[in-house]
Amino acid sequence: MKRRIFLNTTALAGLGLTFSSFSANGERKRIKSTRGVFQLENNKVTIFSAASLTPTRIFHIADTHLSMDDHRGEPYLEFSDRMGRAYNSNTYHKTGEKISAEESFERTLALAKEQGADFLALTGDIFNFPSEAAIEWAYQKLTDTGIPFAYIAGNHDWHYEGMKGNSRQLRDTWTKKLKVMYQGNQALYAYYDFNGIRFVCIDNSTYEILPEQLEFFRAQIKSDIPMLLLMHIPLYMPGRSAGFGCGSPDWGAATDRGYIIERREKWRQGGHTRITMEFYDEVFQASNLLAVLTGHIHRQTLDVKNDIPQLVSPTNTTGSFLDISISSLPV
Repeated sequence: MKRRIFLNTTALAGLGLTFSSFSANGERKRIKSTRGVFQLENNKVTIFSAASLTPTRIFHIADTHLSMDDHRGEPYLEFSDRMGRAYNSNTYHKTGEKISAEESFERTLALAKEQGADFLALTGDIFNFPSEAAIEWAYQKLTDTGIPFAYIAGNHDWHYEGMKGNSRQLRDTWTKKLKVMYQGNQALYAYYDFNGIRFVCIDNSTYEILPEQLEFFRAQIKSDIPMLLLMHIPLYMPGRSAGFGCGSPDWGAATDRGYIIERREKWRQGGHTRITMEFYDEVFQASNLLAVLTGHIHRQTLDVKNDIPQLVSPTNTTGSFLDISISSLPV
């Protein structure tokens, strides 16, 4: 069998970086790191790991913003109207032609199948709001490819604008509609083992991390299995805005510019919780972490912290994605 997957709930062109492992104060740690060499050219990423694994090609897809709906969405039209009218006409990144979000998604999946991608990493905002019609359509398109995939939600996937309730309550309620996308796993965290790589999914779509998510992540970094971390919202990097990343020292009610138009609660007064900041620190000390894969900001970026690259996928509304190849270091 070419592929085996195990599911468990428990633009810098030509850039090449060589990894080692350092502690927060810059001193070399005497631990075994699974990282090797990282390279980026346009949307093509190459990662060589010091661990032994099967060469794997991954299509990293984020921010498609599908908004198709049917009669089941009629009771929620007052909450879905604005986003339902968004991203219906986009500019395809290769040709400049006008294209719908649905066509962008279909073309990306067709290309993944045609080019022999081994795995699909979907890092949120695949949907504009939790429409059952869109979710069922996307899931069918994904399963039709025959390519294994991992999915984690973004803030739009579960958000009905203007609906009463705090973000955690609303996420808990509406991610239930996304059940098929989780393939039997929990919505807040899960891992998928494939070809010697562990795809770890953490839902940070409220910008915060819960204690159970931190505990789950700590269990994963105790392993020597090379790991990719999939989240929707990028982790903060110095020089980036508060809206860019989870873990920003400037994040909070004072810097929230989008809550009025998105008709949601303001970000937390006083900034991030201690748990969120502990998670942030744990991520960038993880010796088995090859990269962080995210979306949310609708443009491709690369940041490297403590030798760990964070890759933001360009928006799939235009048919864009990241093409990631992972293999062991040449002997």
